[in-house]
Amino acid sequence: MAKKTRIVVVGGGIAGLLLVTKLGRKFRASGNTEVTLVDSSPTHIWKPMLHTIAAGTRDVHQQQVIYLAHAQDHGYSYQPGEMCGLDRQNQRIEIAALRTRDGETVLESRTLGYDVLVLCLGSHANDFSTPGVRQFCHFIDSQRQAEAFNETLRTHIFRSVARNESLRVAIVGGGATGVELSAELSRLLDIAASYGDASVRDRLNLTLLESGPRLLAAFPPRISGSSQDRLERMGFKVLTSTRVTGAQQDGFRYGDDQHVQADLMVWAAGVKAPDFMQGLGGLETTKSNQIVIRPTLQSTRDEKIFALGDCSSLHLDDAERPLAPTAQVATQQAEHLARSLPGWLAGGALPGFHFHDFGSLVSLADYDAFGTLGQFGFFKGGFIKGRLAQLSHAMLYRRHQQELHGFGKAALLWTAERINGLAQPKIRLA
Repeated sequence: MAKKTRIVVVGGGIAGLLLVTKLGRKFRASGNTEVTLVDSSPTHIWKPMLHTIAAGTRDVHQQQVIYLAHAQDHGYSYQPGEMCGLDRQNQRIEIAALRTRDGETVLESRTLGYDVLVLCLGSHANDFSTPGVRQFCHFIDSQRQAEAFNETLRTHIFRSVARNESLRVAIVGGGATGVELSAELSRLLDIAASYGDASVRDRLNLTLLESGPRLLAAFPPRISGSSQDRLERMGFKVLTSTRVTGAQQDGFRYGDDQHVQADLMVWAAGVKAPDFMQGLGGLETTKSNQIVIRPTLQSTRDEKIFALGDCSSLHLDDAERPLAPTAQVATQQAEHLARSLPGWLAGGALPGFHFHDFGSLVSLADYDAFGTLGQFGFFKGGFIKGRLAQLSHAMLYRRHQQELHGFGKAALLWTAERINGLAQPKIRLA
């Protein structure tokens, strides 16, 4: 019996889950290739949605994809665990012991062999070793962190109402996460006002701090300016060109020993891949722990190892800088590799990846949205706002669902979400 080709994909984020879904479907009938997904979490959440989970304005249980069930439906297998090392010589990855939150060991540490390894480990905020950040700040980089923040947020809201106090929130990082979370917190309290204290929204005292000269630095300036103007009209304080020097129990220090008071602090600045990836297995990595890859999406030092999405760094010949760590890039890279990998395994050549910029979108909850249409399509380079931009932003997630589940099931999921929205509270209350 011929030996099966083992494709191991580490990380079930946007790129990883899309890739195993497409490869699993392609190879399910052949029987000569097995596709395995490794992830420490049992579920997938579309990362651009995490700020709504953190705010409690979406039902996490309706939005999550359970890997084990999805794997059964789409022809791949799922291995729970967190990658912690790489043995390139013997072509295997090291997986850390899996433990419960109480420290009980569920699975011992183990290794998993591969013939092709694809790293899709994503990224998280970079605290730049700023004093106090790890001790006092929340991060919104994973489902677990988003849910932990929401639990703390609800405690602070109840305390604010009971004591007739302000709810002081400070967010560091004027990227998409910081900007969209700010708006979502406003929406949460607008809705919460209908469940009791009508003045609860007025209690929100929110400050957004950004070290760069403008918000949303990866977006066109017009989107940055429009978003800041809208946040300020919502009553928020926006501080740009402001470098935070430390975090403490009652807020952030910045600039020349100035201070922003806060009861609840979020760090959403910077981007870097997981720390264990720095120099992983002798692979070439950046200062942000990203694997440096070729246009074929292969690592520069091992053709059997690929990297996609935020944990990779690809500098295309016609670009001024490496591709940005965005959902759009991760999606296109996963689609490209899903198309090209089967032919390469059969002895063909790997085509180079070409990025198509379809624009940028940012949604400020139900208040507003702004976007550009990129360099493709009839209205290339156009600026959109309001309902059209909000619809375009919502369709990004619906497209993601369709790619994962197919049109029929994606439509059923959307219908179930709409029905549940009529029967359940619009925000998480407990």
